[in-house]
Amino acid sequence: MVSFASMTNRYLAETKNEFALESRTLTDNDGLAADANGTIQDGKDMARLGKKQQFQRNFRFISILGFTCTLMCTWECLVASASLALINGGLAGFVWTCFGTTFCYTAVIASMADMASMMPTTGGQYHWVSEFAPKSKQKFMSYMAGWTASLGWQAGLASTAFLSATMIQGLVVLNYPTYEAQRWHATLIFIAVLSVCIFFNTIGARHLPLIEGLILMLHIMGFFAVVIPLWVLAPKISAKEVFTSFSNTGGWSSVGSACMVGQLASVYSFLGPDAAVHMAEEIRDASKIVPRAMITTVLVNGLLGFVMVITFCFCITDLPAALDSRTGFPFIEVFHAATDSKAGATAMVSIFIALLMCCAIGNLATASRQFFAFARDDGMPGAHIWSRVTTVGVAIPLHAILISMTISIAIALINIGSTAAFNSVVSLVTAADFSTYFLSIICILTKRLRGEPLLPSRWSMGKWAIPVNIFACAYLIFGMVMSFFPTSRIGLSPEGMNWSVLVYTVVVAGAAVLYLVHGRYTYRGPVVNVRRVE
Repeated sequence: MVSFASMTNRYLAETKNEFALESRTLTDNDGLAADANGTIQDGKDMARLGKKQQFQRNFRFISILGFTCTLMCTWECLVASASLALINGGLAGFVWTCFGTTFCYTAVIASMADMASMMPTTGGQYHWVSEFAPKSKQKFMSYMAGWTASLGWQAGLASTAFLSATMIQGLVVLNYPTYEAQRWHATLIFIAVLSVCIFFNTIGARHLPLIEGLILMLHIMGFFAVVIPLWVLAPKISAKEVFTSFSNTGGWSSVGSACMVGQLASVYSFLGPDAAVHMAEEIRDASKIVPRAMITTVLVNGLLGFVMVITFCFCITDLPAALDSRTGFPFIEVFHAATDSKAGATAMVSIFIALLMCCAIGNLATASRQFFAFARDDGMPGAHIWSRVTTVGVAIPLHAILISMTISIAIALINIGSTAAFNSVVSLVTAADFSTYFLSIICILTKRLRGEPLLPSRWSMGKWAIPVNIFACAYLIFGMVMSFFPTSRIGLSPEGMNWSVLVYTVVVAGAAVLYLVHGRYTYRGPVVNVRRVE
């Protein structure tokens, strides 16, 4: 209680004057400008990047930490997507792949935090590629990075909102066993969840930083509200079963192969570490705060996630029953068995649903900013529309928010016709995100290996930068390849096949064709606007 009170007091002290500041401009001798809520360094960064400050810098460290922690939603998604790991690897496979993924992902996030400190821009990866790629390839590589990043965030928004919707259906099944879940029911609930996200990103946008700080507390307190009943009430299996009991229910050639497929459950739970980057132009002192928030997020979420996985595995006394649950989620069955109460299980699952909806709110904010930034650099057809900034209490990219909503609804409608087709689209999020992470990290690694000068940064890995970059690139290649594998080899059919590799190829090929017919004439890459600021 003491730590919670101190966190609350710190957050309130940090944000009490956040919205009372009046807009003003600070200008130095070079004509650099910073918004009233920003710093002189923010103004210098924007001037060097060649961008106009269009948003209020209302986010501080605690509020952006809340934004990134709840957007990644690690401990929540680990439990929600547990069936993939339990089928492919079993209890021990789930525990150790979670640990391994946390370790590997830390290298990826550290590599991106390094670049974020050099260039704190909403564009993120495609801007970094534009600056770091060889000059002859800067334009094309940056264009492809922009499209794959946009694809990843749009698929991520649809995935998160749909997970919330199907979880609500699972609760209905738990409490009303005669209910038969229909695909179109999930789509309608999806649209309702998205409507909540739209509200907070438009009408409630002015208060979004305050809300995100409060959600961080819910994220942490919700963790204890779930694990404590499991620690106290649930029957437990032995530590030997949890840490040494591997299985290969998915029918792969070996347990090791099964674990490599199962680790995608953990990968999914760590997606979105670049969210703070895409909000950089709304963060005060971004070149310092963004990398700090990214590193703190992986530490906090990694710890909470690993503890949750171990706790959850100890409570699975009947694995086949959990995997065969009519709710569609093994954890709902485990919670029901642990509490021996539908009301208790419903209360615990409701915490997941609330936090996943908060995750969707952050996903929409990030997806729209990524879309806006790429359009601002003429990477999107109709760029003059999507790059507009509208004032709704506070400046927001309203058109980018609305197109992101429209894309998500269109993806959700696919589910009515085919769940397999829908899953193939939303599962693109891993491959798309990993593609942009890899492109940006390999570009800066190349410059480091060549001994070329880099931009100054306020957060750096120092002498560890090259080995960390190399390790991150190797892991990203591995993760991207594994993201195209199906959930199980047993009874594999066209409906159960992971068609995301086909969809990914079509989208990337489409982006390449679009570049040839449109992009190469309109897209110059953000590097052309960059200038040196002494």
